Formats: sequence, C-alpha cells, structure tokens
Amino acid sequence: MSAVTLYGSPLSLYTGRARSYLIKAEIPYREESAVSSHYQEKVLPLAGGRRSIPTIETTAGVVVRDGVAIVDYFENSSGNNFSPKTPKHNIISLLFDVIGAEGLLRPAMHYRWNFPDDNLKFLTFHFETLAPHGEKQQENAKKMMDQMRNAAAAFGVTPSTTELVESLYEELLAKLDTHFAQHPYLLGGKPCVGDFGLMAPLYAHLGRDPKALALMQAKAIRLFRWVERMNRPEPDCGEFEVRNEAYLSDDTVPPTLIDALKHIAIDFIPETRAAALCINDWLAKQNDLRSGTEVPRGVGFGSFELRGVAVDALAQPFRFYLLKRVQDYYLSLGEPQRKEVEALLAQCDMSEVLSMTLTRDIGRQKNLEVWL
Repeated sequence: MSAVTLYGSPLSLYTGRARSYLIKAEIPYREESAVSSHYQEKVLPLAGGRRSIPTIETTAGVVVRDGVAIVDYFENSSGNNFSPKTPKHNIISLLFDVIGAEGLLRPAMHYRWNFPDDNLKFLTFHFETLAPHGEKQQENAKKMMDQMRNAAAAFGVTPSTTELVESLYEELLAKLDTHFAQHPYLLGGKPCVGDFGLMAPLYAHLGRDPKALALMQAKAIRLFRWVERMNRPEPDCGEFEVRNEAYLSDDTVPPTLIDALKHIAIDFIPETRAAALCINDWLAKQNDLRSGTEVPRGVGFGSFELRGVAVDALAQPFRFYLLKRVQDYYLSLGEPQRKEVEALLAQCDMSEVLSMTLTRDIGRQKNLEVWL
C-alpha cells in the first residue's frame, strides 16, 4: 500500500517538483487526479479549501498542499537528506528552488501556449483528465485551458517579448547543457532541493510538452538526461566516469553553474526588483491587512527592461516567501561564511537576492500562505 497519495498531474508544473522528490526519496506513492469525491469531501477542506496541485495525503490523514511545502514536510521528517550542509551549496540550492518556482515561468508558458500546431491535442487530452467527469468535462477543460493561456500574458509573454523569451531560454539551455555534461546534478552526484525546484518548469512544460521537448532534445541532450534522471529512483548517471553519490567536496560550486546563474540573473534580478517595488507599494496602501489573511497570487504588475525590451509581469508575493529562506539562511551564518556566500553571489550577479525584501513577512497557516 502506498504511503502517500499525490494529487497532481503529469501536465502540472509544480507537481513535477513533488513527484521527483518522492521518487528520489524512495517514498511509495500513488498519483491521482484531484477530481474524486474523496478529494472534494476529505482532502480539500484540509488543504485550506484551495483546489491546487500538487497536494499530498498520507495514510495517517496528513494533508499538505503545495510543492514547496511537500518537500519541506518530508525533508523535516528525514533529517534534510537533500539539503546541503555547507554554506555555499545550501545557498545555491535554496536559490535554485526560488528560480524553479518563479524564475522560468515565461519560457514555460510561452512554449506551452504559443505553439498550438504542436501542443493543442496533447494539452487538450491532459486538461480533460483534470476536469470532473460528466457531460461538461470538455467544456470545463476548455475553460481551464483558456484561463491558463491568459495567464501566460500576465507573466509577461506577449508578442513584443516573444523573441526575447526565446533567445534567453535557448541561451540557458546551452549553459545548463554544459553543466550537466560534467555533473549529474546541480551540485555533484546527488540531487539537492534546488534540483527539485528546477524540475518544476523543466519537466512538465519544458521537458514534456511536444514543442519544448523537441527543442530540448535537439539543443540540450545532457539537460534532457537530467530531466530523465530526476524521475528515476536510481542515480541513472551511467554516462559519467565518476559516480560518487554525494555533493562536490569542499563546498565547491562549479564554474558551469556560476555561468548558468549569471545568465538567469539577467532576467531574475530585474523582475524580482520590480516585483518588490510593486508589492511593497501595494502593502503600503493596505490599511487593514490583518495577520492570517491569505496572500494573493499577484498584487499588480512589475515593469522592467531586459535587453532593451519592456516587460510587465505579475508581481507575485510567493517569490519573496521563498527568497526569504535564502536571506534567513545567509543571516544564520557566521561572518567568514557570509563573506564566502557574498563572494559567490557576486560572481553570479545575484548579490541583490540578499537585500530584496517585502515590508511584510509571509508564513503558512492551515495549508495557506498568509501575511504575518
């Protein structure tokens, strides 16, 4: 009998993180769509009443909603087996977890929704599996698809940004491909939390949808192998001569990973800066925002420029819920270790991640993100 029921979908970006973790942690699970009467009556109320995937239910009746929280739940109960113990490794792992959740949504949405000749039949089939069975199943699936297609524009995917999104993503493919030609995972021979975070966009949208899958297989075969590897319980690194199932020694961060992060920073830093300004402006106008109030998905649009192209993207507070983990870990370090982390982030053009904060913290209560 499975220890865990995973309510998710092969199509779901965030389910990719949770599923990969369960596989690598060798936690028996059964995956189901969130359409059953049991889910509606028993699981959903314990998930904060918020119908989102992934959500897990254990045999003991514990319900955890959201991919980040699911990984946290099992990491906390297993001695943090996939959380590096050294400062530079852990800061990189936590940073990639943010990037995976929030930093690659534009290419993920672009390659899913802007190529109907390649993707439409594939997506239609899968969205129908997410809709409750019945005479309105196809109609409800179409509504979900239209909603997600519209969300692509909210994340900054518009005709004016298409060329930019594609060029940045293809450059990233090359850099990640170079890294995974030398290392099975981000930090060596074993996945870290950051690997699971990165699986969110790089599996369901960018490593499985027909258009993006063909692009990855054509231009980044080593990255594609990492995607395969992350969905297998064994290390699956036969192409590597050295197969040490451990993080790199001496807290080493490979130059290939620094190069990839420098490229990600081109997009990630301006968007995060713009989002912080937008959300903090919104917070300043909230006269009665009580502790425990659920945090909205977005609170306006941040405007920024990338390579001379203007971008407007939904300002999402959840980015800063995750980014605070990076900042809190940095603050927990002693002075010599802080200096090492600062030097590393400077090499990656990511120094600002330590200072971009919201004026109000975010926590979790009853499976929901809330203002503290």
